[in-house]
Amino acid sequence: MPYFNDIDPVAVHIGPLAVHWYGLMYLAAFGVWYWLSARRIAAGRLAISPQAFSDLAFYGMLGVILGGRLGYTLFYGFGQWLDDPVSIFRVWEGGMSFHGGLLGVLVATALWSRKHGVAFWDMVDFVAPMVPPGLGFGRLGNFIGGELWGRHTDAAWGVIFPKALDHLGLSHEAMLAAYRAGELNAEARHPSQLYQAVLEGLVMFVVLYWYSSKPRPRYAVSGLFALLYGTFRFLVEFVREPDQHLGYLAFGWLTMGQVLSLPIIATGLVLFWLSRSAPTVTVAQPKAVLN
Repeated sequence: MPYFNDIDPVAVHIGPLAVHWYGLMYLAAFGVWYWLSARRIAAGRLAISPQAFSDLAFYGMLGVILGGRLGYTLFYGFGQWLDDPVSIFRVWEGGMSFHGGLLGVLVATALWSRKHGVAFWDMVDFVAPMVPPGLGFGRLGNFIGGELWGRHTDAAWGVIFPKALDHLGLSHEAMLAAYRAGELNAEARHPSQLYQAVLEGLVMFVVLYWYSSKPRPRYAVSGLFALLYGTFRFLVEFVREPDQHLGYLAFGWLTMGQVLSLPIIATGLVLFWLSRSAPTVTVAQPKAVLN
């Protein structure tokens, strides 16, 4: 029988405060990124002060949140935004885009690099290996929240997502009864969030952290990140349900996620090509302390 995703989105109640799993996933993502980055700085991979590192963390956090929200609005909810411009500020209603978050982080990194005098691509190469754990936690948050589910499947690991059955008009109790009676088995879907958590989170982290464990030519680590993410996202989209208000954009299978992933794959290939003749930076340093 398929698994019925009935996880309470609230992890714990502290008095009147409800702590949601999705918020905890963001905290975990930021905490792991901070810890891994601090380890590499302590190992001498980036010559910056503690204050500069705190600035980097702050810039990055703003880039993820603002970029993710703006990206979702532009790529997936532009029509809604035109009808209701204020909706862009209602972040509690959900709606974050990785592609927008990636652009936000790049802008934040560029601003930080300019302020602290570190070459932009050296910083991108430094930051990239620490990003995948955050992607993995984010996808776990999507699964717990029962959102961004996959397409229908008869695989043994299929999952029934209650939010995907709103069209049935059943109460929660009636839905549970129908599930226990086996009447919802045909509604099982691919847990595409977990596929992405494994590929974008675990696999990307292991590969990138290992690859960047020793100095590589400039652009190489960033290129590998872009190539891996773009490829994994493009492939998972074949089993992920397209956004209802967008559907398939072409050929009866091309989704917005795939369209947005193609430039990332192309960027990865270009960065790899540039890395062939680029210098190998042992320690990323501010220009002021370079010899």
